[in-house]
Amino acid sequence: MPHNITPKASNSTRGPGSVATPIDPLILALSVKIGRGQAKEIERFIKFAFVGALGFIIDVGTVIMLQNTILPPENDQAVTLVNSIAFVLAVCSNFIWNRLWTYPDSRRYSLQRQLTQFAIVSVIGLAIRNVWIHGTYEQLGQLSTALIQGAFVDYAPELIDQNKLGTTVALVFGVLIVMIWNFAANRFWTYNDVD
Repeated sequence: MPHNITPKASNSTRGPGSVATPIDPLILALSVKIGRGQAKEIERFIKFAFVGALGFIIDVGTVIMLQNTILPPENDQAVTLVNSIAFVLAVCSNFIWNRLWTYPDSRRYSLQRQLTQFAIVSVIGLAIRNVWIHGTYEQLGQLSTALIQGAFVDYAPELIDQNKLGTTVALVFGVLIVMIWNFAANRFWTYNDVD
């Protein structure tokens, strides 16, 4: 895409019911600058990443809140349940924002069809993430505790606190792994009707 294209060029991709945000012009300018011929895809990826960041805040916040109140990580089932609840809340936010902001020009398919496809992609992502977290939270909790103890000799958390720390660290890595899957699957299946 030539450098003389202004940020207003992207407004043609807006669909009915789309959302405009104050950071849209910045995202568009950055997309045009680094994307050249792929500016639309770069713009979508940046927006997808922002939506993902909001989902991450919802996700991690929910995990921390639930583990510190009604669902402490006393066993694998509690860790999986908390992770699943947080994931569903984040996915709901992500679907709404992606439909209205990241892919506003994707309207060939019905809302129901896109929601179903998004849900299928998300359930696969949840399965990947649950397997990852279930298999790593205890070890990551032990490793994180050892690293903290290296800096603060008096740090000796109880097992439940070590599991909370391990769950959070595993969640961070799990979100990054699943983000790649979600972007690719949703771009080429759920929202494949955009240029």
